[in-house]
Amino acid sequence: MAETCILARVEGRVQGVSFRDNTRAQAQRLGVTGYARNQPDGSVEVLACGGENAVNQLVDWLHQGPPAASVSRVETHPSDAQPPGTFTIG
Repeated sequence: MAETCILARVEGRVQGVSFRDNTRAQAQRLGVTGYARNQPDGSVEVLACGGENAVNQLVDWLHQGPPAASVSRVETHPSDAQPPGTFTIG
Protein backbone atom coordinates (compact mmCIF):
# COMPACT_ATOMS: atom_id res chain seq x y z
CA MET A 1 0.00 0.00 0.00
CA ALA A 2 1.35 3.42 -0.91
CA GLU A 3 1.87 5.84 1.91
CA THR A 4 0.90 9.48 1.84
CA CYS A 5 2.32 12.22 4.05
CA ILE A 6 0.77 15.52 5.03
CA LEU A 7 2.12 18.39 7.08
CA ALA A 8 -0.50 20.13 9.21
CA ARG A 9 -0.41 23.32 11.23
CA VAL A 10 -3.00 23.39 14.01
CA GLU A 11 -3.89 26.75 15.55
CA GLY A 12 -5.95 27.73 18.59
CA ARG A 13 -5.57 26.65 22.20
CA VAL A 14 -3.46 23.61 21.35
CA GLN A 15 -0.46 23.90 23.68
CA GLY A 16 -0.65 22.92 27.34
CA VAL A 17 -3.79 20.83 26.79
CA SER A 18 -2.19 17.41 25.98
CA PHE A 19 -2.76 17.98 22.27
CA ARG A 20 0.48 16.28 21.21
CA ASP A 21 -0.01 13.26 23.49
CA ASN A 22 -3.57 12.78 22.28
CA THR A 23 -2.49 13.21 18.67
CA ARG A 24 0.12 10.48 19.14
CA ALA A 25 -2.49 8.16 20.68
CA GLN A 26 -4.86 8.76 17.75
CA ALA A 27 -2.06 8.25 15.23
CA GLN A 28 -0.99 4.98 16.86
CA ARG A 29 -4.60 3.77 16.89
CA LEU A 30 -4.84 4.51 13.16
CA GLY A 31 -1.39 3.15 12.25
CA VAL A 32 -0.08 6.58 11.25
CA THR A 33 3.55 7.60 11.76
CA GLY A 34 5.08 11.06 12.02
CA TYR A 35 5.31 13.64 14.78
CA ALA A 36 3.56 16.43 16.68
CA ARG A 37 5.69 19.44 17.68
CA ASN A 38 4.90 22.66 19.51
CA GLN A 39 5.83 25.76 17.54
CA PRO A 40 7.06 29.08 19.00
CA ASP A 41 3.92 30.88 17.75
CA GLY A 42 1.62 28.65 19.86
CA SER A 43 0.58 26.32 17.05
CA VAL A 44 1.30 22.60 16.73
CA GLU A 45 2.94 21.12 13.63
CA VAL A 46 1.90 17.57 12.76
CA LEU A 47 3.49 15.29 10.18
CA ALA A 48 1.21 12.36 9.41
CA CYS A 49 2.23 9.47 7.14
CA GLY A 50 0.36 6.31 6.32
CA GLY A 51 -2.49 5.01 4.25
CA GLU A 52 -4.61 7.77 2.74
CA ASN A 53 -7.74 6.82 4.70
CA ALA A 54 -5.88 6.68 8.03
CA VAL A 55 -4.13 10.02 7.41
CA ASN A 56 -7.46 11.62 6.48
CA GLN A 57 -9.03 10.28 9.69
CA LEU A 58 -6.21 11.80 11.75
CA VAL A 59 -6.59 15.15 9.94
CA ASP A 60 -10.34 15.05 10.69
CA TRP A 61 -9.50 14.45 14.37
CA LEU A 62 -7.04 17.39 14.37
CA HIS A 63 -9.96 19.75 13.67
CA GLN A 64 -11.41 18.82 17.07
CA GLY A 65 -8.46 17.64 19.17
CA PRO A 66 -8.76 16.56 22.80
CA PRO A 67 -11.53 17.94 25.05
CA ALA A 68 -9.36 20.71 26.61
CA ALA A 69 -8.25 22.04 23.21
CA SER A 70 -9.94 24.72 21.16
CA VAL A 71 -8.90 24.38 17.53
CA SER A 72 -9.48 27.48 15.43
CA ARG A 73 -7.73 26.45 12.21
CA VAL A 74 -6.02 23.48 10.56
CA GLU A 75 -3.88 24.01 7.46
CA THR A 76 -2.64 20.94 5.58
CA HIS A 77 -0.18 20.49 2.75
CA PRO A 78 1.18 17.38 1.04
CA SER A 79 4.67 16.51 2.23
CA ASP A 80 7.43 14.58 0.50
CA ALA A 81 8.94 13.64 3.87
CA GLN A 82 10.36 10.17 4.30
CA PRO A 83 7.75 8.30 6.39
CA PRO A 84 9.23 7.69 9.86
CA GLY A 85 8.88 4.36 11.65
CA THR A 86 6.92 5.69 14.64
CA PHE A 87 4.92 8.70 15.82
CA THR A 88 6.85 10.97 18.17
CA ILE A 89 6.20 14.16 20.07
CA GLY A 90 8.63 17.01 20.37
